[in-house]
Amino acid sequence: METEENYRKIVRVTSKKSEDHSEANEEKLWRNSVASEEEEVDPYTKRRRESVKNDVYDMCLKVILLGDSGVGKTCILMRFRDGLFLSGNFISTVGVDFRTKVVSVDNTKVKLQIWDTAGQERFRSVTHAYYRDAHALLLLYDVTNKTSFDNIRAWLGEIREYAQDDVVIMLLGNKADCGGERAVRREEGERLAREYNVAFMETSAKSGQNVELAFVAVARELKYRQNGQRDSNKFNVQDYVREQTQKSQCPPLYDLINTNY
Repeated sequence: METEENYRKIVRVTSKKSEDHSEANEEKLWRNSVASEEEEVDPYTKRRRESVKNDVYDMCLKVILLGDSGVGKTCILMRFRDGLFLSGNFISTVGVDFRTKVVSVDNTKVKLQIWDTAGQERFRSVTHAYYRDAHALLLLYDVTNKTSFDNIRAWLGEIREYAQDDVVIMLLGNKADCGGERAVRREEGERLAREYNVAFMETSAKSGQNVELAFVAVARELKYRQNGQRDSNKFNVQDYVREQTQKSQCPPLYDLINTNY
């Protein structure tokens, strides 16, 4: 009789452990399902969440994209803002478009308000109104389109007329990935930039080449200006661009090692 009671007690204890183990498994499965659902959020929702999360900033700056129609202003903006490339049919911007992104410059959160303007002549009177309070202007031409490069002087003339005297100007030769179709040599862009004393680099919205660098460079320059360090020679946007582009063009160390053997 005593043996039977002990056996029953053992059975009851074993049953209890089994129930606890089952409950633990159910809880683990539930947590895994919740994590799985969170991972399966669509990319657009993820970007929106990141946007809300990062919408905390220390300073806000207005940047305008300028240049002829078809030079890739919208593609540059989309590559920088969303990491996407707009391929397919070309659609001209009507009037102006607007995007924002927060970048980090030396632990300072800088919110960039980026205005994408129409390049067509009939919209010029509209875009002129946005020049006056702009902190930086990114002026684009298409390296495969000589006319868009020749028109840069006219764009710079408008900038001098309508924008603030201390506005940051950067000249961008876009579509640098189209090497076989190139109509404007890099040296021509560099020479024009030196003539007008503005920063210069070539970019590619398709590959992402120097796109992030262009926006971060102007953000860094403006951050230093607003901190009262403009005349301290601690930062120069043209030197910064030159230094960073040279770094990106240097081959990796292992390539150099392999070349020597």
